[in-house]
Amino acid sequence: MPSTSYQERRSQVEAYFDRTAAETWKRLTSDAPVSGIRATVRAGRDEMRATLLGWLPEDLSGKRLLDAGCGTGMLALEAGHRGAQVYAVDLSPTLIENARERLPAELVGRVEFAVGDMLAPRASGEGGAFDYIVSMDSLIHYERDDALNVIAGLAERARERVLFTFAPRTLLLALMHAVGQFFPRGDRSPAIVPVAERTLRRRIAVEPRLGGWQLGRTRCVQRGFYTSQAMELIAPPLIVPGESAVP
Repeated sequence: MPSTSYQERRSQVEAYFDRTAAETWKRLTSDAPVSGIRATVRAGRDEMRATLLGWLPEDLSGKRLLDAGCGTGMLALEAGHRGAQVYAVDLSPTLIENARERLPAELVGRVEFAVGDMLAPRASGEGGAFDYIVSMDSLIHYERDDALNVIAGLAERARERVLFTFAPRTLLLALMHAVGQFFPRGDRSPAIVPVAERTLRRRIAVEPRLGGWQLGRTRCVQRGFYTSQAMELIAPPLIVPGESAVP
């Protein structure tokens, strides 16, 4: 059961991306000209998306992938072009509508965009589990314990890898977070919640729902006003009765 703090922040995130910033994110994730600050955010997001895609196989044929918090669907489309069966979910109906508008004819039936919470039962898609789950910049607005609960919930549906990003605790992010508090609440986005990498690693290591999962690659991307860190979780080896572990 999602916590009260998760539900409250989820409502704020949904309102922001579905109404306040919908047009901004539509432009940001397109080829439309943007301002200098937004250009750094676009560049950072492009680099982060390339990082996460680089951690996935080039050939995803026969694999199922969940894009948890897909936004306008750029990562989902690339995974679909690699052959994956993709289920992409986001809280914002406006962003999902934009993602569907971008869906090319050749990916219809292979990539499905849906409105909803990434932890909702429907987000498990048809057939339940996924081979890969990717959550890019979807956890950065949630408190540490809520983010950890999401990571564990996603891992329960993944067979091979969970790739996610978080906001690393840096001086710049701390300063931006402090300055943001001076803006009227209606004019600012839901706060980004920085988390120290060492703390996150320690919490993942002792989380019972992540028993057997191993931390893999990690990479921080910092471009102007964009700072985010990718992390890879590797599923426990598959144990086949009567056989040794299969890596």
